[in-house]
Amino acid sequence: MLRRLILKYNPVKKGTNRPNIILLGAGPGDPELISVKGLKALQGARVILYDALVSEELLKEAPKECLKIYVGKRANRHSYKQEEINEMLVQFAYEYGEVIRLKGGDPFIFGRGHEELTHAKKQGIEVEVIPGISSCTAIPALQQVPLTKRGVNESFWVCTASTRNGELSGDISLAAQSSASIMVLMGIRKLEEICSIFRMFRSRQTPVMIVQEGSWEKEKIVLGTLEDVAEKARQAKIGTPGIIMIGEVVALHPSHELSSMALARVS
Repeated sequence: MLRRLILKYNPVKKGTNRPNIILLGAGPGDPELISVKGLKALQGARVILYDALVSEELLKEAPKECLKIYVGKRANRHSYKQEEINEMLVQFAYEYGEVIRLKGGDPFIFGRGHEELTHAKKQGIEVEVIPGISSCTAIPALQQVPLTKRGVNESFWVCTASTRNGELSGDISLAAQSSASIMVLMGIRKLEEICSIFRMFRSRQTPVMIVQEGSWEKEKIVLGTLEDVAEKARQAKIGTPGIIMIGEVVALHPSHELSSMALARVS
């Protein structure tokens, strides 16, 4: 089936060198947040397999004759299984010589990039990794919220909300017991459950920030506390994709929605 998929396209240019794959991080969404090295790779691309969170504007940087194939995964909507994507990368690498696997954020932060790298190397294909800016660091910065601040916290944690089988990650409870700033990815649908766990270990007035589609034109932001942010997110009709940030540093957001008392706690 994968072979038939390849042959229905006319190759842009047959690969004459040893086949290789580039795992390329596209950044959090804004097409201008890709690296210079990443942009150069796109501008010379022959084949691109891209994810759901990749900007259409970024794809326009590739040559017109470049073959672009959507292999995105969204909640309950997978265009291809991961095993199929792995095999497609190998097949296209041998057919065209080089393939770019364009992934939102950074390929190695909850991006299954290492799974793809491992599979390709087992097939004798060279792999280059071009890192991307992850939403877990970029979105707070774009909101002018520091992940760490002297005198407030000594670390930040990045967690995924969902395990492979869809259950809430046990690391959420561990994170709640720390004093760190917590970034939760893929957790919007479990927001109420996450807040409930954090309230067991932290003050109900702990600031929380929700950002949907951070750095995109349709970005939506909700600021609140562990006590009320779930209701605020519901009223604002917050959906996916989005990030959850929990911690006292959120009180440094420039919005006036946060109280002067909350700001005083981290001044």
